[in-house]
Amino acid sequence: MHERGQQQGRTPFARNVLRRGVLLSCLVIPSCLGGGASAAWARDYREPPRQDWSFRGPLGHFDMASVQRGYTVYAQVCSACHGMKSLTYGDLAGLGLKEADVNAIAGAHHVPAGVDGSGHPATRPANTDDHLLSPYPDAHAAAAANHGVAPPDQSRLAVVHPGGVDRIDAFLTGYGQTPPPGMTVAPGLFYNPYAANGQTAMPPPLHDGGVTYPDGTPATVAQQARDVTTFLAWVASPHLTERHRVGVGAVVFLLILLILSICLKRRTWSNVH
Repeated sequence: MHERGQQQGRTPFARNVLRRGVLLSCLVIPSCLGGGASAAWARDYREPPRQDWSFRGPLGHFDMASVQRGYTVYAQVCSACHGMKSLTYGDLAGLGLKEADVNAIAGAHHVPAGVDGSGHPATRPANTDDHLLSPYPDAHAAAAANHGVAPPDQSRLAVVHPGGVDRIDAFLTGYGQTPPPGMTVAPGLFYNPYAANGQTAMPPPLHDGGVTYPDGTPATVAQQARDVTTFLAWVASPHLTERHRVGVGAVVFLLILLILSICLKRRTWSNVH
C-alpha cells in the first residue's frame, strides 16, 4: 500500500523516468556482464606486441609482394589443416596473378562433381568460380584429426581473432619458449604464450626454409609469419586499399566544398553590408 501510494503520488513524467531507468538497467547490466566475460576470455593469452603494418591507418595499403609470398605459405603449409571457404580461385587474381596462372592453380585441384555412371563419387578440375577446398570433409573429421579441435577457417581470421594480426604473427613465432614455472603442458599440446591458456594442439607450422619464395626472399620463420599474416589480412579485407582511396577522395572533396562555402558566405555577407 505504501509503495502504491508513492507511485500514485508521482507525476506521469517521474513514472516514465522510473520505467526507462528500469528498462535501461535491464539492458546495460547483462551487456556489462557479457562484456566482462568476453574480455576475460580474450585476455587468457599474453598480449602480443603491437607491430607496424602497411595496411593500418586511414592511408593503409597492402604490400602485394608480401601478400603473394603469404599465399605461398598458405598453399604449402596452412592449407594442409585450414580451409578458406570464403575465397574463390578467381579471387586470387587480386594478388596480381595472370589469368593463366590463376587457371593453373585452380586446375591443379579437384572438386566434387556428383557421381559417375556407376554411382561412385566423381571429381572435376576446379575453375575460377570454385571456393578453395577444405582439407577435411566435415568438422567432425577435422576435429578427429587434430586432438578434438577443428582448425578454424582462415577466411576472416585476421578480423575476428582476438588480438588480430598482431596476435597471429606473435603466435606463429611464439613456439620454442620455456613454459613458466608451475605450468604443466598436457601431452600432445605445445606451449605458446600467445595461445589461449598458453597451450595449443597445433605443432609449430613454420620452419626456416620450409617454403621457397619465387622472388628469392629468405624464408625465415619470422618472414613467413609476417607474409602469411599479411595474406590473411588481405583475404579478410581485399578491398581495403580501394576503400581508403575513396575515403581520401571524399575527404578532399568535402574540404574543397567547405572552403568554397566559406568563400561564398563571406562574399554574400560583404555585399549585404
